[in-house]
Amino acid sequence: MERKRIVHTLDTPFSVVEWPQISQEDQDVILELLCHLLSPLGTHRRLFVTPSKGMRDRKRKRAQDEDPVPPTPELAGYVDVGLSHISRTLQTMSGKDAKPYSVVFVARSGQSSAFHCHFPQMVALASRSQPPEKAVRLVGISKACEDKLSAALGIPRVSSIALREDAPQAKGLVDFVREHVKPVEVAWLKEARAGQYLDTKIDAVPTKIGVKKKA
Repeated sequence: MERKRIVHTLDTPFSVVEWPQISQEDQDVILELLCHLLSPLGTHRRLFVTPSKGMRDRKRKRAQDEDPVPPTPELAGYVDVGLSHISRTLQTMSGKDAKPYSVVFVARSGQSSAFHCHFPQMVALASRSQPPEKAVRLVGISKACEDKLSAALGIPRVSSIALREDAPQAKGLVDFVREHVKPVEVAWLKEARAGQYLDTKIDAVPTKIGVKKKA
């Protein structure tokens, strides 16, 4: 006869926050619009930004400084790249002087979830200072999308991209994302705002007892 015992566990609302669901068709449209938006930044980088190769490169750069270099596209001031940079900005978005994000794109495949599992909760908390219709949208992208975005930006790897509010030439992309991607929902955050007391929930889970090995 199978032996079982009851294991009690505490249920917490802080454990899981779901990522917004996005259809493959919508993700393809978003990727196309985003790559088209970012491509001028990659073009400028490839034509006018040379990776440093040490002392020789610096001497060559001084010789080339006499040639005028076109300014970086205005969009560059509205685009942030990198998990750490974006995470820090999300933490400060409640400040009145900070230019808020409209959309955050994060590569969820090809790396451990430990690097990006905090984003849904951070995006939801950052959106508290925004009107509901302008809440930050969170878009999870695949490895294939990551490679295309790297090519569009002209950098070796892109793990995440954040687009700030009122970014030039970005209205079509932002409007599409807001129409097809729901804001991040955090159940416990809504309950906390309501100020209601919630009892601790204890789950009783039947668990099999293994057979003791004979010595």
